[in-house]
Amino acid sequence: MVLRRWKGTAVVSAVPSTDYHGTRSSNAPGASTWTPPPRRSWERRDVQALFDQPLLELVFQAASVHRAHHDPSRIQLCTLMNIKEGGCSEDCAYCSQSSRYDTHSKASKLEELDTVLEEARRAKANGSTRFCMGAAWREIGGRKRGFKRILDMVREIRGMGMEVCTTLGMLTPEQAQQLKEAGLSAYNHNLDTSREHYGKVITSRTYDDRLQTIENVRNAGIAVCSGGILGLGEKEEDRVGLIWEMSQLPEPPESFPVNALVAIEGTPMADQEPIKFQEMLRTVATARIVLPTSIVRLAAGRHMFSESEQAMLFLAGANAIFTGHRMLTTPTSSWDQDKAMLDRWGLSGMKSFETPRMAADQASCSASDAVRATSSEASAPSAASTTTTP
Repeated sequence: MVLRRWKGTAVVSAVPSTDYHGTRSSNAPGASTWTPPPRRSWERRDVQALFDQPLLELVFQAASVHRAHHDPSRIQLCTLMNIKEGGCSEDCAYCSQSSRYDTHSKASKLEELDTVLEEARRAKANGSTRFCMGAAWREIGGRKRGFKRILDMVREIRGMGMEVCTTLGMLTPEQAQQLKEAGLSAYNHNLDTSREHYGKVITSRTYDDRLQTIENVRNAGIAVCSGGILGLGEKEEDRVGLIWEMSQLPEPPESFPVNALVAIEGTPMADQEPIKFQEMLRTVATARIVLPTSIVRLAAGRHMFSESEQAMLFLAGANAIFTGHRMLTTPTSSWDQDKAMLDRWGLSGMKSFETPRMAADQASCSASDAVRATSSEASAPSAASTTTTP
């Protein structure tokens, strides 16, 4: 009964067929802003019915939606650098960087600008087009010097022609605006799980705190990167709840990272069982249908799945991976391994600013640079006006 119901509606109704990718709209000469595409309004029970389908039927529908909205042969390669490890005051039960747990992560100082730029250049040379930086902070707070250094990192990496993403904890509207002006492409702030399960994982920050930061980021014109972690002791309905929460945002997240918990010794979740591949596949496929225009990124824990399993995740709609040295504190595959894998499956890496959302961001950034340059020229004194008569 469920199969018959969704077989006829899920693919067709995931998003209205008038505009799949969103549009660019000009508010000023040369300016370009992102206009989200029309989308379906999802009830939570409908997402649950979608999730509960026979798995191969769900994958088929997700693959169909994916091909309607994305080039299925293109995968975004992202590299994540931990620019400030450990010493975080939060109590996230899965995280080795919390100061409340005795783990392998030790508190470090914020990395120097040149060190980060060297890693970004290395990532770009190896094919990564998005460079992400994470700092183990609850919030930026009063770290003015550190924040200024991060703004410099963002400007320099954006100047290399790469997309730039940061995850720095909670942001104020003013901080989000400063990151936007520096050229930040996206900001990562995960919801982690459903609202109902959240309090069993984290108590030092509320679900609404996270939603507020996402709102601040979106209002500043920065693309939202927000997803969750599987394997936190949640139930299937919590995975549905997470995806449904994303569908309720004023606009869908630009990217939806899906993490598989890597249990770390010393954390309260050290003894959690690894999630099964079928659980990952079902979540990715459901997210692809409910969030058809979003990038679905395979994040932490990808190394736990075989190459053929990863290929099936790509078939079901995943179209981004983290690659390079490691994630923030967990392993990942190397650039060479991932490029060889993609080649074997007939896949290739995206270019920077290839997606419509990022293309609009790049156009907007270029227009802003042009306006600033014109304003500087207009305000600069001419040679004639500065000439003095002896």
